[in-house]
Amino acid sequence: MKLTAREKSELLGEGIVTVILLLLLNLSILVLATEIIRSNPGLESGIFQIKESITIGPNNYRVWSYQNFFIFFMAIVDVWVVYWRLMRRYKQMQLRHIIGELHYIADGHFDHRIPFTLKGDHQRVVDSVNALVDSVIESMNEERKIEQSKDELITNVSHDLRTPLTSIIGYLGLIENQQYKNEDDVLKYTHTAFLKAEQMKSLVEDLFEYTKVRQASTKMTFNQISVEPMLEQLAASFELEAEKKGMEIDAKATPKNIKIEGDSEKLGRLFNNLISNALKYAKGGKHINLEATQKGDQIIFKVSNDGEQIPEKSLKHLFERFYRVESSRSKATGGTGLGLAIAQSIVELHHGKISVTSSEKLTSFKVELPVTQKSTKDAN
Repeated sequence: MKLTAREKSELLGEGIVTVILLLLLNLSILVLATEIIRSNPGLESGIFQIKESITIGPNNYRVWSYQNFFIFFMAIVDVWVVYWRLMRRYKQMQLRHIIGELHYIADGHFDHRIPFTLKGDHQRVVDSVNALVDSVIESMNEERKIEQSKDELITNVSHDLRTPLTSIIGYLGLIENQQYKNEDDVLKYTHTAFLKAEQMKSLVEDLFEYTKVRQASTKMTFNQISVEPMLEQLAASFELEAEKKGMEIDAKATPKNIKIEGDSEKLGRLFNNLISNALKYAKGGKHINLEATQKGDQIIFKVSNDGEQIPEKSLKHLFERFYRVESSRSKATGGTGLGLAIAQSIVELHHGKISVTSSEKLTSFKVELPVTQKSTKDAN
């Protein structure tokens, strides 16, 4: 830490004043001791005998006066006192600098850190302050991200609800105002309004599920799940829908008897979303493969299809809320844009990872989950 000219002057003045006071104190003690010794002949005689019996060095040099002992002793004490006083004042100056830096940071300069290096407790204070500021900045940035995320969520939900709601009001308005030619028109309008209402219901359900799995207090019920029967059941539940699209679903686990610890309801939702995603967007695809392979303490799940390739620029955005590969936010494919975001949240609740790769031949979602969870108890 660099001292200012004023602080250097303060230290110099402190040293000079301390030396003067110590010299006056030493002189006073010396005069007082001399008077006491001279007024007491017995004490003076005893000191003389001690002086004669003490020799120093090879030449047996005798200490000629007790004053020499006093001056030598007091010189050591004085040096220590001066050093202690100067170091005490120097540390006060260090503390003053630290307080000044704190006020500067508190005035809103949150990108500033205390730059100087000290020793001992003051350095620990500096390190703690810098660490605290870093933590506060990180919390503030996280809070901003949360607020921005909430704003984006509200904007996206408003957009996706407004579109079908406008259609519902429009078609029901035609019926309300009797702007139809015959009963077939009424059925057509009500059917369209019904489909739009279903679309809104799907969005609300997905939104509810997304907010539920994103909460830190999400309840998790972990139990042992046989992997192959789970995959076979998932394949069977989508078999009819796949046939309508001219696709086949195959399920396979290696080895066949592997088990995983997880929340069966949420894992079901995870793979439902991935399979639904494949059925909706695998244009031109003929096969959907569900695979599970155990590698050490991890189970690798893959949901793959041979449909249309996902553009490279879209891969890194797939797990973002409301993101769709289509350039517009139309609902031609019936998706809400929340399915993969929900899938990612469920994977994170199981302490796993999810990723996606896509080529001209194969698009594959890979889910890595631990065989056992950190806690087998219900988690809140």
